[in-house]
Amino acid sequence: MNILLYFAVVLIWGTTWIAIFVQQHNAAIPVTVAVFWRFALASVVLLLALKLTGRLTSLSRKTHLYCLLQGCTIFGFNFICFYHAAQWINSGLESVIFSMAVCYNAINSWIFFRQKPPARFLPAVVIGVGGIVILFWPQLSENHVSPGLLCGIGLSALGTLGFSLGNMISVRHKQQQQDTLTTTGYAMLYGALVMALVSLLMGYSLVPPANIRWLGAVCYLAIIGSVCGFGAYFILLGRIGPAKASWSTLLFPLVALAFSAEYEGFVWQPHAIIGLAGISCANLLMFIRTPLRCRYRRT
Repeated sequence: MNILLYFAVVLIWGTTWIAIFVQQHNAAIPVTVAVFWRFALASVVLLLALKLTGRLTSLSRKTHLYCLLQGCTIFGFNFICFYHAAQWINSGLESVIFSMAVCYNAINSWIFFRQKPPARFLPAVVIGVGGIVILFWPQLSENHVSPGLLCGIGLSALGTLGFSLGNMISVRHKQQQQDTLTTTGYAMLYGALVMALVSLLMGYSLVPPANIRWLGAVCYLAIIGSVCGFGAYFILLGRIGPAKASWSTLLFPLVALAFSAEYEGFVWQPHAIIGLAGISCANLLMFIRTPLRCRYRRT
């Protein structure tokens, strides 16, 4: 079961990045409105399905507040970061930076749950950051580094932090024995409502565009990427923990980069391959267990 959930997350999240690209390049819709429609549709589908199947559980007021916080971190403001970052770096490179979520999870698990990261954490961070530098080296080595490039990298890193904080709240839900799909559904709903409020305060209309490609991308992101993708991920997280669940971030950048090469013109240049290899090695280092020492019999 865990293997199926794992590969479902890899394949689904590996394709959502290009769906975000399609959504952004087919209608001039504000980011907050785009995020609102994604999670409004996702929450309605998920909560309605749970209600019809009798699986929707009641939550305490405190848990609803945590769902609100989770919605802001993982179904709201983090996606504002990702959507804006796509203006300066392509979706495949965003997914590569997002793969460093395993390091964020290690740090946040230490902060919130006193789970001290292993000794290999620091070398993994150094290798991972080095991989990101190599990945973007041609742009970083220019005499005048583009502010847009730095914004794209920074926003992707900030969005990944929001994703990790949402993971920690999901762990809290699991510790409180809350139903994963119910809390996910409410968190998506609250995230959508916050995005609607932000949009209205900024003077944006919530009316979706009459654009088939945009609407198709939203439906894919909402139902496949959010309901199926996040549902599978949070179930996996509850079964094996945030550290191991982050394994999915190791492989889906390869899927995302493959689509980016096809639709965004990403080129597999040597520095990109070396940088991706460095980031992958950093993630692998976080997962490899320290081998047991061999025991020798005294003769």
